[in-house]
Amino acid sequence: MIIILGAMDEEISAFLSVMQNRRTASWQGIDEHFGSIDEHPVVVTRSGVGKVMAAMRTQHLIDKHAPRAILFTGLAGSLQADIEIGDTVVARDLVQHDMDTAQLGFARGHIPYTDLRFLPSAPELLAIAASYQPPEGRMHLGRICTGDQFITHRELASHSYLHDELAGHAVEMEGASVALVSTLNKVPFLVARTISDKADGSAVLNFQEFLPRASLNSVSFVRHLLANLH
Repeated sequence: MIIILGAMDEEISAFLSVMQNRRTASWQGIDEHFGSIDEHPVVVTRSGVGKVMAAMRTQHLIDKHAPRAILFTGLAGSLQADIEIGDTVVARDLVQHDMDTAQLGFARGHIPYTDLRFLPSAPELLAIAASYQPPEGRMHLGRICTGDQFITHRELASHSYLHDELAGHAVEMEGASVALVSTLNKVPFLVARTISDKADGSAVLNFQEFLPRASLNSVSFVRHLLANLH
């Protein structure tokens, strides 16, 4: 069983149109869609927006389904000049950019009193992703930064840590929490994001415009992974 997650219904909608033998149940008011994609058993559902919702849903799905892997897809903002709108960023690793306990002596993103900071994706899934060719734009392997903020002005000095200190490639609101829960449960995971904006003042307009395109791109990416899983 593979779990496929997106934060919002619009980010998973294209998956539902390619599922076979789909049936739907509900947990805490959120639909969970069971079936198969290209003969691979899957559960497709949304996590909700933000780190807490994503962590809660991930733990629930792990407890309920003991998945072989968790794939999280959706939108993100670019943190690098060469990563353009429409490109795909696959997380080599992820970090919580709003975890800041410097006064306790920990680096940004380091979860205090653990050895957890940068959370690496599953090597097997990364190796498969490396050969993916998106239907539009380019693919990048990099670091995804997660926080409970919709970043719209990455160029401000207050946000320079995203690219200067953390060397981030993309920014979003759920991935690192899915990565943390998956890591602690020893479940392989991978996060892939379609770039909808440059994390600047145009973000809201671009975000809404790119939701349908991102969903289609996510389906293409996941199908590539499923076809090459052993």
